[in-house]
Amino acid sequence: MRIIVHGQQAFGKSVLEALLERGEDVIGVYCAPDREGRPPDPIKQYAVERGLPVHQPRSYRNAETAAQMTSLGADLCVMAYVTAFVPEEVLNIPVHGSIQYHPSLLPRHRGGSSINWPIIWGETETGLSIFWPDNGLDEGPILMQKEVEITDDDTLGSLYFNQLFPLGVEAMLESVNLVRDGAAPKIAQDHSQATYEGWCRGDLVRINWHMPTQTTWNLIRGCNPAPGAWTTFEDTKVAVFDCVKVSEARSVQPGGITRIGDDGVQVATADGQILVKRVRPDGARKVPAAEWAGDAGLRVGARLK
Repeated sequence: MRIIVHGQQAFGKSVLEALLERGEDVIGVYCAPDREGRPPDPIKQYAVERGLPVHQPRSYRNAETAAQMTSLGADLCVMAYVTAFVPEEVLNIPVHGSIQYHPSLLPRHRGGSSINWPIIWGETETGLSIFWPDNGLDEGPILMQKEVEITDDDTLGSLYFNQLFPLGVEAMLESVNLVRDGAAPKIAQDHSQATYEGWCRGDLVRINWHMPTQTTWNLIRGCNPAPGAWTTFEDTKVAVFDCVKVSEARSVQPGGITRIGDDGVQVATADGQILVKRVRPDGARKVPAAEWAGDAGLRVGARLK
């Protein structure tokens, strides 16, 4: 088949690389426009190295973009991490249409932060979907799904890079095979079971130390490494990253500092403690929590808010 790859970042590059390694006929690559002052997207860099035509339209809603894609004579478009809106008339230009990767078990967790929220809400299972996109937000019929366990130690980073990323590349290859063989299903989503969450942004992830330890733990790891759950000390915003749960409760007000050591800063919650090991003070780089404590003059008995 003649394949278009439409993608971004490391995942898009990896899907493109995997398709080329097994000899697929990739006839063009679509990716986001270059951003001033930033290096080219990894998928663009790799495509250029391999001598593939690269297309970076600013919009997929105009006749020029549709005409250009039509001229390629593609059989399938493989969408590997795409944040731009692509209308159905463009999605359906290839003979077999377009298939897209989404890191959740649709219809659960539609939207752009579909890995963060299951962790934050304490769910123990998620997964990925390969689906046939349409004009709705992650609403198209399902081609394939794969389940993934969320362990209590998983962070946003570990869940994505250790599981959803490599499994997603494999699923894309399997899905291309099914399309080629004429065996790719189109299973309608049960829209009554759908959830949609907006972007997991900083204004939504302030730590409330009065919450139970597990709730706080889930929030921190669901935002690690981005956007970073945060707290404040003396009106300075501090993002919190690597942590350890401590079940032992202390009779201090939540947010109170109960211990400072080389291994980090221990903070009281409603029913236990969190040992904070790595932080990023506002406007600075990530540092060990013990180093930040020394620089900030943090002492046992002080409070984070």
